[in-house]
Amino acid sequence: MKILVLNGPNINMLGIREPGIYGKRSFADLLALLEQTAKEEALELTQFQSNHEGALVDQIQAARGVFDAIVINPAAYTHTSVAVLDALKAAAIPAVEVHISDVDAREPFRQISYAGMYCEKTIKGHGLEGYREAVLYLKEKYGS
Repeated sequence: MKILVLNGPNINMLGIREPGIYGKRSFADLLALLEQTAKEEALELTQFQSNHEGALVDQIQAARGVFDAIVINPAAYTHTSVAVLDALKAAAIPAVEVHISDVDAREPFRQISYAGMYCEKTIKGHGLEGYREAVLYLKEKYGS
């Protein structure tokens, strides 16, 4: 099974950016966790992070026919990007949305998730482990 893991703006700053909210683990820690999960579960994971909305849209569009599923943390684009939502709809690939923090317990503007309108599941507030949960969910539901 091939899964695309997408991360939006500032995820590359994990461990530096607001550690009280996002924790002290780094982006490198996240990548290592995903690589370990892929190895343990015999999955092919491709990881991509960008601070640019169009780059994320391009990756989603290019995933059609290549990947079996998407794990996405759109980060700030969660609350603003109809373009990411439309790309997910167009790609028509099963997707799970992940948020490191519990966005429901944060500012009111974080209560809206455009990407979540397409994603079949949202995992929030589980830290980096939320990514592992998303991958395992997709493997269980769609893996062969």
